[in-house]
Amino acid sequence: MVLPEYSSSAEVAVERWDNGAVSSRSHDMVAEEVPVALEYNGISHAVMMASPADLEDFALGFSLTEGILQDRSELFDCEIVAAEDGIQVQMQIATERFVALKEKRRNLTGRTGCGLCGAETLQQAVRKPAPVASQARFSAAAIYAAMAEMQKRQHLQQVTGATHAAAWLQADGHVGLVREDVGRHNALDKLIGGLMQQNPPADFASGAVLITSRASYEMVQKAASMGCGFIVAVSAPTALAIRLAEQAGVTLLGFVRQPGHVVYAHPQRLVAA
Repeated sequence: MVLPEYSSSAEVAVERWDNGAVSSRSHDMVAEEVPVALEYNGISHAVMMASPADLEDFALGFSLTEGILQDRSELFDCEIVAAEDGIQVQMQIATERFVALKEKRRNLTGRTGCGLCGAETLQQAVRKPAPVASQARFSAAAIYAAMAEMQKRQHLQQVTGATHAAAWLQADGHVGLVREDVGRHNALDKLIGGLMQQNPPADFASGAVLITSRASYEMVQKAASMGCGFIVAVSAPTALAIRLAEQAGVTLLGFVRQPGHVVYAHPQRLVAA
């Protein structure tokens, strides 16, 4: 959903330079970035800078990967409201989950490049999901084809050149869903939320998450917390992300650009073509 008041891109006037001088004046399309306040039972919990699209998916995915909700059934209602300075996502959640949220509440101001801003303790900053039980298996050829398909479906990126994407590679080798955002964490949360909105919800143990960014700790943590055991990144992982993938039993691939890639953890899920 994109609110009528907001678009995910905007047209701006630009000067184009070549060899040290203005060569032309024209217009360009740029990505929008909007403050999105996530509210639970009337209380604001986090403000994230995000693309103003698929915000219901974002709200559910964020709530699940941050441990605020344990199941999608605990989200009773989600309303997207345009505010003067941004967008409010007003959620009504189960009383038990709201009480637990208040007990461990933190002040979190999100940024497109940082997912841990505002964590108050080391335990909050580095969370370790339970080991996954994924039986997903994919060939290198299937992964390269899926990465190419994801790129074709990055419509906002094609227009603006400024967004990340996260995609779901199904067990049958097809890309089932793609979500985009100016923030890589947001794109993954939107993907997870979108997959959980399906009826029935996606089986995270059966497929792989594809991301257009580096594989940071939080990207691995979010995917693993949903039971996903296969993460494919176009760029490099961090050392902490690799250690987390090893501990959680997650297959982690980086620098995935046909005809090559690097396997950083649990190569057993990668099969010969």
